[in-house]
Amino acid sequence: MTVERGILLIVGVLVVGSVLLAAFHSVNWLWLTGILGAHLIQASFTGVCPVVMTLKKMGLETKAGFG
Repeated sequence: MTVERGILLIVGVLVVGSVLLAAFHSVNWLWLTGILGAHLIQASFTGVCPVVMTLKKMGLETKAGFG
């Protein structure tokens, strides 16, 4: 697995999980969805993502793009 695919997996699981929790538990879980979206926007402008740094430390390799 590459860093890029790891990010997609982690964010995807968190978004789907928070939406399911909002539907079945409390609408307040949608805050997590919003925070994830805001973080993705921030990371696109700054290039800084703590999850990427963590995945790189775990030894995952990076790829130039999706392919």
